[in-house]
Parts: sequence; C-alpha cells; structure tokens
Amino acid sequence: MQSITLDEIRALLPSLDLLPAMEAGFVAYSSGQAVVPPVGELLLDKGEAHIKYGYLRDAPYYVIKIASGFYDNPKLGLSSSNGLMLLFRQETGELLCILLDQGYLTDVRTAVAGAVCARHLAPRRVNRIGIVGTGTQARLQLSYLKTVTSRRDVLVWGRSESSLEQFRHETASKGYKVETTRKPADILRTCNLIITVTPSKEPLLLAEDLQGGTHMTAVGSDTPFKQELDSMILKRADVVVADSIAQCLERGEIHKALENRHIQKEDLLELGNVIAGKIPGRTGDQQITVADLTGVAVQDIKIATAVFEALK
Repeated sequence: MQSITLDEIRALLPSLDLLPAMEAGFVAYSSGQAVVPPVGELLLDKGEAHIKYGYLRDAPYYVIKIASGFYDNPKLGLSSSNGLMLLFRQETGELLCILLDQGYLTDVRTAVAGAVCARHLAPRRVNRIGIVGTGTQARLQLSYLKTVTSRRDVLVWGRSESSLEQFRHETASKGYKVETTRKPADILRTCNLIITVTPSKEPLLLAEDLQGGTHMTAVGSDTPFKQELDSMILKRADVVVADSIAQCLERGEIHKALENRHIQKEDLLELGNVIAGKIPGRTGDQQITVADLTGVAVQDIKIATAVFEALK
C-alpha cells in the first residue's frame, strides 16, 4: 500500500493532461458505465464534509473520497479545504493507495471540470472572463481555463478589498489583465464567460443583469442550501447542463430552480452527453448557457487514477 503526499501530488499534476481524462469520466457517467452512489454529507456549524465514491465498470479501481470545506479557516491561518482519497483494487478490495491531498485534488478536478464546461459551452469569442469569488478555486479555475481560451482579460468580484487586491496581484503576475469590483452586476454586464466559486446561500448574480451570449458555470453551490445564481437565470437560459442530473435534482442551482418551478427536469441536459455529441450544447452565439457543477465521483476516480498510475 502506497501513500502519496500533497507535495508529491503538487509536483506531479503539472505534467498530467487531465482535461481529456475528465471528459472521458463524464461521458462514462452519462452512458451508464459508472457506479456512483448518492453523496454522503455532513453539514456542521463551521463547515461541511462530503463523501463521494464509485467506480467505472471497465476500470481496475474504485475510489472513496472525503473532502471538507471550513470557510472561516483562513482567519486561523488554515486552509479552508481538507481531505483524502483512497484507491482500491476492484477485483480484490485491496487498498492500493492513500492520496493525502488535503483536499487539493478535489480543488483541481473541480477546476478541470470548469474548463471542460467552457470548452463545450462557452461562446466562440470570449470577450472577458468573470470570476465570482477570490479563493483557491477562483485561482484554479482561471489557471485551467488557459487550456481552452486565450482570453486574459478578467473581472473578479469579492467581498473585501484586501482579498480582491491579493487576487489581482497574484493573477496579474501570471499574465492576466485583472480588474476588480464589489458589484456582482458588473460581472454579468461586462463578461460572457463567468464562473461562480463561492459558498453563498443567497443569489449573487441576478437575471435582470443577464446579457445574451453568456455562459455561466456555477461551482460553489454543491449542497441543497447554497445558491449563487438567481433561479430566473436558469429560466432564461437556452441550455441548462448538469454534471449529474440525479445529483442536481437534490442540490445546487438546478435544485433551487426546480424548487421555484422556474425549470422542469425535462429541460436538463447532462454534461457527458454534450461532450459525447449525443445532444447539442451551445448552438448559437447569442444563446445563454448554464452549467451546474455539484461534483461527481467519476471526477475523483479519474484524477486519483491519473496520479496513482503516473507515480506507479
């Protein structure tokens, strides 16, 4: 049994081409080749912990992942994310590897999924990238978007001037032209590729500010109680895509829009089917598209397998 540390994982990841693997995972999920039980979840006073697990029918491993988010931790000098992944052999149940990633692999696989959504749903001409949030996931989303768009103009929204300035400084040093705002409406009014990455429980982006030709990927709302988008945005959207329809019926932006009766289950597309070309995603420059990412175990399976195989 092998243990892989966070330092080893960080050193390895830049050499891995994760986007094709993540696409393959979503396609397998939507085509019925994945076994993914319902999400296990602990909602605590100070944070939350998610347990996701499953396997692909034609793969040698199954994976169990625990990831947590404690959003006041930065005030204590701690990371808001933590966790680990366990990789087992399907044939025997042997524990082959413990990935002591402290939640980093979950952050990365989520960012790669954001890039997958942009690749298949964003407008052909991206005028400006909008990021709602300033934390680790905001930085990673922007980093992995480099693989699918050459646009480097960014507008970022945050709750404090200090977090905005830190984000601007760090990302500007990596070749981005970054502006900041404290008004969420500015994002919808000036950006046509938008990623939301906050744990908000109230909508931050409102339908009244929505422009035609916009794509939004909602990342932060991964529980039944979180919401970053006004549900009317999903009602106005031409295309609404779920990473997992089954999960999104119970959590995230789609769950809220269904609860408010702004959309119907029949309106939903699943990401794997869009990637595979079984159903069309964006078909026009002026369409409004929304992707709801609640996090599917196939993502954990794919990234854990990629790291283990590379080090093996």
